[in-house]
Amino acid sequence: MDQVIVGIDVSKSRLDVHILLGAQGPGECEAVPRDGAGIAALAERLGALGATLVGVEATGGFETVVAAGLAGAGLPVVVVNPRQIRAFAQALGRRAKTDPIDAEMIARFLAATRPEPRALPDASGRLLADLVARRRQIVSMIAAERQRQSRLTEPRVRRSILRLITALEKELNEVDREIDDQVRGSPIWQAQEDLLRSVPGIGPATARTLLADLPELGRLDRRQIASLAGLAPWTRQSGTWRGKAFIGGGRASVRTALFVAAMVGARYNPTLKAFHARLIAAGKPKMVALIAVARKLLTILNAIVRDQKPWQVA
Repeated sequence: MDQVIVGIDVSKSRLDVHILLGAQGPGECEAVPRDGAGIAALAERLGALGATLVGVEATGGFETVVAAGLAGAGLPVVVVNPRQIRAFAQALGRRAKTDPIDAEMIARFLAATRPEPRALPDASGRLLADLVARRRQIVSMIAAERQRQSRLTEPRVRRSILRLITALEKELNEVDREIDDQVRGSPIWQAQEDLLRSVPGIGPATARTLLADLPELGRLDRRQIASLAGLAPWTRQSGTWRGKAFIGGGRASVRTALFVAAMVGARYNPTLKAFHARLIAAGKPKMVALIAVARKLLTILNAIVRDQKPWQVA
């Protein structure tokens, strides 16, 4: 029996759907409203067709309700990166870009790569992720205002900046309180945070970023989790030529949080400090050593969550 693979391009008011009957089979196109009735009708239709894989392109948050509605109906849903879809389309020579074409490219990308569906976060998980993202935005705004304050000398402008910084700091305290209530209101999250914070170098901000933005922690092997965080090196070689390996991609918020934790861990965590010192003694550049520390820290955290055992000095 042919597999039924579905690509969905999400816009503010409409879903463009492309249904493939088999990996190389013909496609069917349709459009439905992006509302409760449209999503419910689409879920019923795809369920009746026996959809084996449904891909929804990440579109600035518009995809969340769609993915949750389809997954809630028991469909195997994956959220795909729009950059990967565009690169895939260009590789196929499809230069035109419309919503129906994007939906087709999503379906054909799924047929070619077969990504594994993963459980989507529930409502409380999405709320925590939104709160943590909002905290990052406020911290960024405070930093930007302080930069402006340091460059300006006009008293009236400086007072305006100071008032805004005060308001942002108040809002930051409020968001921190809401995040704290959210984590402490869930015994499971509280236990996970306690496990993560047992590692020297992991503070509340890093632990909660990992809870919100890396729910796969403890469920994947060390290579897969490093790739998700953007800490897996890319090998570059051609024939006898070998270039430097680079990191990139993945979840930027997780990678940033781990870098901060790695800088602290390289000074105060005995295991990471010794590891960092060995790399520096071996002649590794400081940034390369720090990346390695961040990757090792992530491996440690992944094992701790997997085994549900707190940090112990080796």
